[in-house]
Amino acid sequence: MSDDTIRLVTIGRILGRRWRLLAVLAVVGALVGFGASALFPPRYTTSTSVLLSGQWEDRELVTQVEIATSSVVVDRAAATLGWTGVSGTELRDRVSAEAADGNIIKISGTADTPERAQRLSDQVAQQFVTFAGRIAGDTTDPEAAARPEALRQMVVQTSRRITELAKAADPGQTVESVQARTELEKLRTALQEAMNKLDQADPATNKANMVVMGPAARPTGEAPPTRMQLIVGGALLFFVLAVIGHLAAARVSRRLRTEPEIAAALGSALLGTVDVPDERPAHRPKGRGPRAWIRRLLGADVRWDIPTPQLSGDEASRQIRYRRVCARLRDQLPAPRRLLVVVPDDDEIARRAAGQLAAEAKSDPLLRVVGVSVSQPMVPDRDNESGALVVLSSGSWTAEELAGIAEACADAKHEVVGIVVAGVVRARPKRSAGRPPDDATQAVAVGDGATGGSV
Repeated sequence: MSDDTIRLVTIGRILGRRWRLLAVLAVVGALVGFGASALFPPRYTTSTSVLLSGQWEDRELVTQVEIATSSVVVDRAAATLGWTGVSGTELRDRVSAEAADGNIIKISGTADTPERAQRLSDQVAQQFVTFAGRIAGDTTDPEAAARPEALRQMVVQTSRRITELAKAADPGQTVESVQARTELEKLRTALQEAMNKLDQADPATNKANMVVMGPAARPTGEAPPTRMQLIVGGALLFFVLAVIGHLAAARVSRRLRTEPEIAAALGSALLGTVDVPDERPAHRPKGRGPRAWIRRLLGADVRWDIPTPQLSGDEASRQIRYRRVCARLRDQLPAPRRLLVVVPDDDEIARRAAGQLAAEAKSDPLLRVVGVSVSQPMVPDRDNESGALVVLSSGSWTAEELAGIAEACADAKHEVVGIVVAGVVRARPKRSAGRPPDDATQAVAVGDGATGGSV
């Protein structure tokens, strides 16, 4: 596969040609998700809201969230619930808290039943309110606790003294008496405002006021991930991984696709390209055994990375390509010669192209077709042949495999006189009446391994 950007048409070819394999892998992923759901029992989650009165800063709300999920609060809730086999440490993993808008602490609890989830959230919220109120009301310094009350008493006494001074002032309407009474009233107002601010700033009287905003709602559905989510997630994960695996395998593939690359690997000149009508049944490898049967069943024996065949002309136009290749062979050879046509095994496209080429060449030159194993190439020794013609399809073989075929020809003293690349095309519904008889192709004998067969 080239380094071009992966297009949707590539994904479409994978889905269209490997849909059975992808479907099987998706089912396997769904079964894996179902098995994972059996390992994780269903969970239910619900929440309780606690309202904090007064003015709170963000860092103070974060502190209250930490207190709500602290070990002290959760351990007290576990002791009150008294669930058998469930300790505070285990409940700590099931309790969470977060600060919401409006000075609200949202406490969530998770359990294996809706009833337990509801009780857990309510109990943790109650223990949080109790513990937070105790923290706000407690003080370790008795003198510090007595100072605000003593200040209040002093302010009350001062207010009374101001009242007495106002009454004792000159009741007349002189400027001095009016100013004195005004100053005393201002002093009284300032003292009252100072006490009000002191009461608002006292955390023991304000921030200790926390209210649980009703009981938690009983959950009606499981907490994610549910069994259905695990099943769907497993199927989707396996499906996506299968598609990515196809793309990765195609990206690292070293199969040669262009004619110059194929010619360079074989060390010979390209004589031309020929078209072979697409025939699905003949396009599949003819392997035997359980593995080949499974591959055919899943559709894994069909190449997906080959572009969709283009619509070709009629039979006469395809025959012109074969005649041109034969003409180039005659022009290249000094005299009528017998050539060995080398076709890689399992290359059904190349085999059909070689048969058609031999039928068109007839006896000038005389072609003998042999099949060669790519893994262990062995070409028949030179007999009456005076050269080898390699016929293969593009995108099927690597440079190392083609170099092995070229070396096998050289070992058998066959000079590779040319290369013919076969491509698959879609035949038109209406075919020309001048189509050659089928027995012309069947007359070509394809040898096995090094034995070969004659035309």
